This record gives sequence, C-alpha cells and structure tokens, in this order.
Amino acid sequence: MSLVKAKKHLGQHFLTDKNIAEKIVNSLQAKDQYKQVLEVGPGMGILSDFLLSKKEWETFLIDIDKESYDFLKKKYPQLGEKLINGDFLELDFKSVFPGKLAVIGNFPYNISSQILFKVLDNRDQVTEVVGMFQKEVAERCAEKPGSKEYGILSVFLQAYYRVEYLFSVKPGVFNPPPKVTSAVIRLIRNEVDKLDCDEKLFWQVVKAGFNQRRKTLRNALSSLIPREAACQDPVLDLRAERLSVNDFVKLTNLVSSLRKLQQND
Repeated sequence: MSLVKAKKHLGQHFLTDKNIAEKIVNSLQAKDQYKQVLEVGPGMGILSDFLLSKKEWETFLIDIDKESYDFLKKKYPQLGEKLINGDFLELDFKSVFPGKLAVIGNFPYNISSQILFKVLDNRDQVTEVVGMFQKEVAERCAEKPGSKEYGILSVFLQAYYRVEYLFSVKPGVFNPPPKVTSAVIRLIRNEVDKLDCDEKLFWQVVKAGFNQRRKTLRNALSSLIPREAACQDPVLDLRAERLSVNDFVKLTNLVSSLRKLQQND
C-alpha cells in the first residue's frame, strides 16, 4: 500500500513514534463506562493498530480525508462500516453510537477547539477523551483560574469533565513535524448531569466575561445585566479569569435573579 501524503489544509501531522502511540491508547482509563471508541483522523493507523488490539471495546475510525479512508479500508478490511469517511464535526453521534463512547485521536490542530466543542455538545454520550493537541491548547484546557491561559474553553470543559494534562510531545516524532510542541490531555466525564443554574445563560455569561476579559465582570456583562439593577456583589468587580466553574454558576444565578427582579418591577 502506498503511504498517505499529509495535507496541510487538513492540518495533518502523522505521528510516527509507536511508543507514544501506545502510550496514548493506554491513557484511556474509564474503560468500564463504554463499549465503543471512536478515533478521529487516524491517518495511516498508528493509533488504530493499538486500539484494534484491545478487546474491551469496539473501535470506530472517522477520517475526512478520502486518501486516508482508502488506505485504511485496505489495511483494516474487517472494520466495514466502522470505518467512516466523513467529517467528525458533522457526525450525528446518536445515529452511530447507541450508548456511551470514548473519543481519541491525534487531532488536527486547525480545528482542535471545534472538536472540543463538538465533544461538549455530545457530553451525554462522550465519557472520555484522550487527544493530542497543540501544547498551548492542551494547557488552556487544563488551566486553573487566575492565569491568562484560563478561558472560555477551560470553564466549559471543566464544568463537565475532569481535565488532566498528561505529557508533552516534541515535533520530531511527526511527519511532517509541526512548528509547535504538542501535548496529550485526558478528559473524563464528571458527575454533573446538569449545572445548578440556567445552562444556556451560563454559556452566555462565560462567553461575555472572557470576550472582554480586561474589563471587570460588571462592565463585561453589561449586555446581560439590566442597567437599572443596583447590585453591589463584589464578584462583579473581578475579572472573568479569577472565577472557578462554581463561581460562574453562582454568577449565572445572580444575573438570572437580577433579570427577574427587573421583569417584576
């Protein structure tokens, strides 16, 4: 079989180190919580080899690249319909997977945030994620409150998942080598089925807070808080990066109560 050529427009950097590939696959921990694992962007199958050697789960592969799909179809004829030529971002999880699953991959860096938001959209099914990201993105996902790296993605992921930074990966183990250092993180679904607040408003509050992160929350949330509301809560004098997930839940409830007060006046 001829090798697949990495395509720049798809953000492909194929991992070549089998030891790292095995380490990534062995980082899946919550195996008793799902029966299926979906690999995103398998390329030439360096992770897939280790995934398919495991008997604890069914392995599915999805790749948008037709050349990779054709290569993998010849390499793994036993997969049949479990090999999908398609866009992960457009995948209808419920139509493919009847229950819980894990998502794994050496993810394309140009859509890494979109991949994570897709996971969040399907958090009722995605129990675990183990993935390779650009190091800065990986750090942002696992970052705690109080730093410049902590942001929208940190809050949303940590609201529903336990996020762990596992290890860094140097550029030399990829073909072609990326211009950045990479890192592997693990997300395991936490016990939160639903946040103790209006979740739609929670997302609005978090986004508004970080979209103007240099401003205090009182100013950053001006579009969400009624101007007439005289609220002296000290949390509004902080910046978004200082708040934990629980703090944002409390802030969301505060915003909600201020809006209800205005409606009742």
